[in-house]
Amino acid sequence: MAKKGSILVCDDEEIMRDVIGTLLSGAGYRVELARTGEQALEKYSESAFDLVLMDVSMPGMGGLTALEELMKIDAEAVVLMITAFATFDTAISAWEKGAHGVIRKPFKNEQIVSMVARGIKKRRKEEERQTLRQVMSRSVKRDAIVGRSQKMEDVFRMVERVAPARSTVLVTGESGTGKELLAKAIHEASPRTDNPFVVVNCTNFPSDLLESELFGHTKGAFTGAVAAKKGLFQVADTGTIFLDEIGDLRPEMQVKLLRVIQEREFTPVGETEPSSVDVRIIAATNVDLKEAVRSGAFREDLYYRLSVVPIELPSLRERPEDVLPLAQHFIRKYNEENAREISENLSPEVLSLLENYYYPGNVRELENIIERAVVIAASDEITVDCLRPEVRDPEIARATLQKAEGASGDFDIARGINFYDEVKRFEIDLIRRALDQTGGHQSRAARLLGLNATTLNSKIKSYNIPART
Repeated sequence: MAKKGSILVCDDEEIMRDVIGTLLSGAGYRVELARTGEQALEKYSESAFDLVLMDVSMPGMGGLTALEELMKIDAEAVVLMITAFATFDTAISAWEKGAHGVIRKPFKNEQIVSMVARGIKKRRKEEERQTLRQVMSRSVKRDAIVGRSQKMEDVFRMVERVAPARSTVLVTGESGTGKELLAKAIHEASPRTDNPFVVVNCTNFPSDLLESELFGHTKGAFTGAVAAKKGLFQVADTGTIFLDEIGDLRPEMQVKLLRVIQEREFTPVGETEPSSVDVRIIAATNVDLKEAVRSGAFREDLYYRLSVVPIELPSLRERPEDVLPLAQHFIRKYNEENAREISENLSPEVLSLLENYYYPGNVRELENIIERAVVIAASDEITVDCLRPEVRDPEIARATLQKAEGASGDFDIARGINFYDEVKRFEIDLIRRALDQTGGHQSRAARLLGLNATTLNSKIKSYNIPART
């Protein structure tokens, strides 16, 4: 019979020890015996038990004293006290010292088994809570995801809350915002961190091969299947699988993925029997899945299975305060890769241009801009002429966006340019009001706006806002 838990029975009467030990062993528990309080403490110190049954009245160290000492060893210990003299005062004293319950002799076997089962259940729940607290206490690794804006702090807090769970997460956001990095952060802050993290880009495989890649196949299952192959779900077993570009999944694959989520099993190509799998799924997309559901391109039931916990990554233009720390992060990265020593201290002119650029490619585009600047810099600092033309000149940026729109349709130019101009006008208005309110004192205005003084000064120069006198 499978053991359901470990129990330490402490009683000075040999017959009582044997009776209780035999009863609980027969119920499926692993039982150890002790005849004194001192011996019980010694055994518990060597190996913690799920539950302790302790007689109150014993020679030498009494049961209540032993209970008190045991709780010093393990404050979460579950202890049932046994006594032939179950007075009210004895029960109160036992509970005050941490006992889970008191059993009066003579007792019925069913009573012992029932109270032990409840005590073991309590112990298990406490262990689960402790594990959850330990996981929750892990900080999200932020070395790869840089951000100090409130929007990113909100994202980090959400990651810390959802990481311990098994629930499916749907990460949304524009291309280049760092969805894969966020998925990895969730995995690394979870109890699965030591197990595989497998990345699948759903657009990288033809639809007829994606099923084989995800679920595996047997030898001869189709033309070219010269050997059996494990699928990526099998590779990710006990870990996490990240399904990027989930919005591009074909209808027939949507059905198969839905089954994996619901049943936690799949059938390799060429097999007839399903295989079970323990995998956490994190999906990501830069398309509007709700609109895809409305148009019939994406299954509604799969959408709700995937978006149990939705997390939206903000675009870089929504968090300009993150541009500087991101730029400094990339300068360090490409200094190391290219044996350069470019300064992380950006001039006000360079910082202003970087903070006011639209970034259709988001963080990925900023990284490209900084890598180029580090490589071509003629000195030990990034100057304005190190930046790409569209970053230096808003008119070139507009033309670049329009060209991209005509080539691929990836950008909504009217929305993008209008947004760019509206943000600029809104910022100028806020800065002017802050300067008016503080009598032109830039440091006070910066605090009022939640900016550092250097950033505010750069914006004042960039927008040609006249000084207050």
